[in-house]
Amino acid sequence: MVVLVTATGFSTKEDNSYNTVSMFSSEGLDLYYYVPNFDEVEVAIPEIKENYHLFLGKTYVGFKEALGFKESRGDYATINKFGYLGKYQFNINTLKMIGVHNADRFMKDSKLQEAAFTAYTSRNKWILRRDIKRYVGRTIGGVKITESGILAAAHLAGAGNVKKFLRSGGAIGFSDAFGTSIGYYLKKFSGYDTSFIEPNQKAKVRL
Repeated sequence: MVVLVTATGFSTKEDNSYNTVSMFSSEGLDLYYYVPNFDEVEVAIPEIKENYHLFLGKTYVGFKEALGFKESRGDYATINKFGYLGKYQFNINTLKMIGVHNADRFMKDSKLQEAAFTAYTSRNKWILRRDIKRYVGRTIGGVKITESGILAAAHLAGAGNVKKFLRSGGAIGFSDAFGTSIGYYLKKFSGYDTSFIEPNQKAKVRL
């Protein structure tokens, strides 16, 4: 017996460092707690902030959006203090000319407003077709003339006033009630691709 104890290296004397449970006290610990299920936990989903800008370049859509933003900051529902309507700020008489007779419907229908812009631009392109051919590429008053600039200026001032401006070499100008001039629109909206617009003397809104 003595040989066996000696050989195994164990002592018959009690070793408190291993066998005494009092040193592992759980006093003061909260041993009862609840673990919720997955579907009981509210998962905080971080807000996703869009950080991109749609690049339209010098396309026809880019032309429309740039002009609409200048006219009304792109707001289909706006009416200015002079009574001009919608995203592209149409006069009510201009709308009647292109076949829009219900102002309330016009203000509530973005598709109708876009169609009105296309129809009116087609009319202006037909009226100014000879001037476009004659003056595009020239410089008048320090501004290089482009087709899109001419069409934008016609939206601002009417095709007749644009004719006078071009044919007078810029001597006969025009500014709207806010002081915006033909020359400013010729420059600001130059270089867009408006070849999509077909000149049409009798263009009407058709939906």
